Amino acid sequence: MTATVFREGQDAVAANVVLRDPSGRPGPWTPMRELAPGTDRWGAEVTPDAVGRWTYTVEAWSDPVATWRAHARIKIPARIDTELVLAEGAELHERAAAGVPKKEGRETVLAVVDALRDERRSARQRLRAALSPQVAAVLDRFPLRELVSQSPALPLLVERERALFGSWYEFFPRSEGARLRKRGGPVPGTFRTAAERLPAIAAMGFDVIYLPPIHPIGTTHRKGPNNALKAGRYDVGVPWAIGSHEGGHDAVHPGLGTIEDFDAFVERARELRLEVALDFALQCSPDHPWVQKHPEWFHHRADGTIAYAENPPKKYQDIYPIAFDKDMTGIVQETVRILRHWMDHGVRIFRVDNPHTKPVVFWEKVLGEINRTDPDVIFLAEAFTRPAMMHTLGAIGFQQSYTYFTWRNTKHEVTEYLTELSGDAAAHMRPNLFVNTPDILHAYLQHGGRPAFEVRAVLAATLSPTWGVYAGYELCENTPLREGSEEYLDSEKYQLRPRDWESAEREGRSIAPLVTTLNRLRRRHPALRTLRSLRFHATDNDALIAYSKRSGSNTVLVVANLDPHHTQEATVSLDMPELGLDWSDSFPVRDELTGETYHWGRANYVRLEPGVAPAHILTLRPSPPIGGSPTS
Repeated sequence: MTATVFREGQDAVAANVVLRDPSGRPGPWTPMRELAPGTDRWGAEVTPDAVGRWTYTVEAWSDPVATWRAHARIKIPARIDTELVLAEGAELHERAAAGVPKKEGRETVLAVVDALRDERRSARQRLRAALSPQVAAVLDRFPLRELVSQSPALPLLVERERALFGSWYEFFPRSEGARLRKRGGPVPGTFRTAAERLPAIAAMGFDVIYLPPIHPIGTTHRKGPNNALKAGRYDVGVPWAIGSHEGGHDAVHPGLGTIEDFDAFVERARELRLEVALDFALQCSPDHPWVQKHPEWFHHRADGTIAYAENPPKKYQDIYPIAFDKDMTGIVQETVRILRHWMDHGVRIFRVDNPHTKPVVFWEKVLGEINRTDPDVIFLAEAFTRPAMMHTLGAIGFQQSYTYFTWRNTKHEVTEYLTELSGDAAAHMRPNLFVNTPDILHAYLQHGGRPAFEVRAVLAATLSPTWGVYAGYELCENTPLREGSEEYLDSEKYQLRPRDWESAEREGRSIAPLVTTLNRLRRRHPALRTLRSLRFHATDNDALIAYSKRSGSNTVLVVANLDPHHTQEATVSLDMPELGLDWSDSFPVRDELTGETYHWGRANYVRLEPGVAPAHILTLRPSPPIGGSPTS
């Protein structure tokens, strides 16, 4: 917390922060310190200990004891009004002692009163007793305050750690355990077969398993493979075309199993320390029950037909968007009901599809209602849209946001964008750096091969506290629908994609070991669980990027080769004060990917070869004192 604190005249001023928890009870009393002499900017670090809506108040006050100390240090050595100054000090400390609990050091302060009045001692001795560190420590906790003024009570929203830190894995349950038969059509996977994949995902160190929509899929205008306008007899359809005669947003697709099977899936994930995140797509297929029950919730064209979704030249004939202006209250109520339905079945994280196409005030109402009673529920905004909308969604309640990360691949692009995300934006728009999605296969991955997949994983996992992958990334799947397209060939959105995970790992085609290492490092090093500590360092070759993060004594330094095709060399020039070091310091670093140790200083030579070492992930190890033992 920071505040501008000042007063008239020369008397000392001080300040503190008072927290109040969600029930209104006052929490810790935290003293503030001037951040730089003469600036009038004061600050303190406070740590709320519960999730919910807190408030905090900054209190500023005149500090008569500090004023007396400043005057006494000048007057007593100069023999100016010596006895009067000592008498005033005794009176102040007597008043201060009355506010100190007996068990918290009252006797220490009263001893100062006796010392200041003890004429058998010299004036310097009496002053020295009042300036002791022990007395200062007591009065720092229980100061004598005069002329107290308060700021208004200011809001502080405290969310659980998963809102900032976590590793996400997205997969389609219907592909796990699926069988593709030549006759009779494919056999989709179920919640039961999908649960068999969970131990492998947990073993890679992921925290969140994210499922695309699991609801019944409409048949009207169902899309076929590769977004074909006409579906075949056995085509499974797009999960985002939600709703059929089998139910809507509060039902599960019968092909996946029953609600009891879903509950068993959630429970199995919980046993493996995985949270289930569910896609929430507020749209309908033409077969959704809402179309008949609430026709006013949809846009109607001049010919009376309901308007389907479009993003010209793309058409989504199998999806109807919602018309929120027709019955905002009713749609809010139904949305809250659906969310609470899934919350009752163990879902506490929702990835919201295209929230930027819905009114901001709608989300303000929905998220406000959910988080009012359940502040632990997390909403991720999948909003690849204009910056103003992305930032506003974060400001009105979304705990996380997708970003432009997949389209930021050069050193300049990454540096500029992550500097923005880790700056002022970090207060309201926590980034979730997905390296790919079912919709996004960037050209960098299409043409960069395995080294591109490796370095992008390193960047996402170390630049942001939260990152994510869509299944198949660890197999380096990179075949586009066509040149210039970001769509996957044979996209899993339209068809089943069973994968032979065991063969891929056995044959060394999987980068799962690297992903596992990255997630292990993220859990081990507190610095990688922070966002605002991100700092970039200079390199004399733009193919290499360098950055660091710090948390307390833990410092992690990353140097990555952004060129997936060629070996690159550079001199990395470190901003030593950003690492908590002097410009002339040298120090050992350990590469957490290889186990090698190097000795670094202000300028360091680096050579990285694609396919051999995508990056250095270095942890700084302070040099042991002379005659001492190394510390980790």
